[in-house]
Amino acid sequence: MGNIYEHDRSLLNMKVGKSSISKKTIWLIAYPIIFGNLAQTLITLTDTAFLGRVSGIALAASMMAGIYYYVYSTLAWGFSMGIQIIVARRLGENRLERIGVIFEHGLVFVTILSSALFLIQHFFNQQILANVIRSGNIYRSALEYMDYRHYGIIFVCFNFLFRALYIGLGHTKVISYSTLIMAVVNIFLDYALIFGHFGFPQMGVGGAAFASVCAEVSAFLFFIIYTLCVLPLKSYTLFYFHKLEGWLMKSLLRLALPTMFQKLLSFGTWFIFFALVEHMGETPIAVSGIIRSVYMLVMIPVFAFGATANTLTSRLIGEGKQKEVLPTVFKTIRQGLIAILPVLLCCLLMPHTVLSIYTPDLPLATASIPSLLVICCASLAMSFGIPLFEAVSGTGNTSYALILESIVLVAYTFSVWFFASFLGSQVEWVWTSEFTYGALIGLISLAYLKIANWQKKRI
Repeated sequence: MGNIYEHDRSLLNMKVGKSSISKKTIWLIAYPIIFGNLAQTLITLTDTAFLGRVSGIALAASMMAGIYYYVYSTLAWGFSMGIQIIVARRLGENRLERIGVIFEHGLVFVTILSSALFLIQHFFNQQILANVIRSGNIYRSALEYMDYRHYGIIFVCFNFLFRALYIGLGHTKVISYSTLIMAVVNIFLDYALIFGHFGFPQMGVGGAAFASVCAEVSAFLFFIIYTLCVLPLKSYTLFYFHKLEGWLMKSLLRLALPTMFQKLLSFGTWFIFFALVEHMGETPIAVSGIIRSVYMLVMIPVFAFGATANTLTSRLIGEGKQKEVLPTVFKTIRQGLIAILPVLLCCLLMPHTVLSIYTPDLPLATASIPSLLVICCASLAMSFGIPLFEAVSGTGNTSYALILESIVLVAYTFSVWFFASFLGSQVEWVWTSEFTYGALIGLISLAYLKIANWQKKRI
């Protein structure tokens, strides 16, 4: 316990300069998130690789249903980012005793939110998917997937809350541990349940969904045990069952609601992306299922350094070092670009080798190469855009972050529609919309950080 607490104190005593945040500090926060996201992406990779060997329909269905599922979970992700921002701010202010109060208010809201999301999926999945998916084969497989998958939404919501607590505190190693556990559980059960090995029933696409639920439950149990056994509960007054403070819950929701809607819009648009691609035919959606998995692998460092920029921005403002925010964000961007280069080189120099991990179908892999090259370019734009946008959220101006992304998503959605519906021939053109998003969100966020008056934002 003492080591963790001393780590908190050391982060509060950084030297002031152009950017008092060292590269080492950035990496100490980012690399456990990278590792954790790698394990999370390994789950998606495993589902894709195994189901790609079942059938193209199973692959496309799991991808469509998975994106649909994540649209719901983004509400919990958005709320947890509000918790993350405030926890990092209180850490910067050295008001450690308020962290437990904030987290407990988050627990109350997440309990209500997760229950509502479960009920919506339980009763309305069939109607919603029927109105979105055109292919009857893909629809039936997607519904089978969601019949199991929706039971995990409650655990996902709480896992996001725990992740927010630890990222806000800078204790990101715990995320690596939790996602490693998830990956191990998911890989074993995927292999056992999809194909019926080790005496388990052969469940196909439903087995992949059930394996994911078990993985989410395992992470939830780990977070609880780790928090109770390792975190200095007394220092943070965590699990002291504080009386609910109406003004605090109102402040949390004022900060988190725009982020929740922002994440919902972002992933809702991502779902629209794949729905439009599915309307292009079963081959384009199968290609996009593979490309999505590769893209998420490439984007692991981008999202990790984005979360780092968010946390450091809020912490620096809490310490009264607002002038260091932009230099620190650009330093974070440079480290992120360095981190994605190895994966990009593998994709560019050995595309067939990379794609063969996801599918043994050579024609399908060959058809995926143009889209693979496009997402490599898009990831460079995202490496610039995501940390800058996360820094906007880190200032506490989440309403402005919602407005900024809404503007960009209009352009993004138009681009997707134009290439998928108006041209409607080559799926790689649809993927160029990712480059559009990354470039625009970066430029508009940079303009905000340079021009707007965000330095004195109180949360």
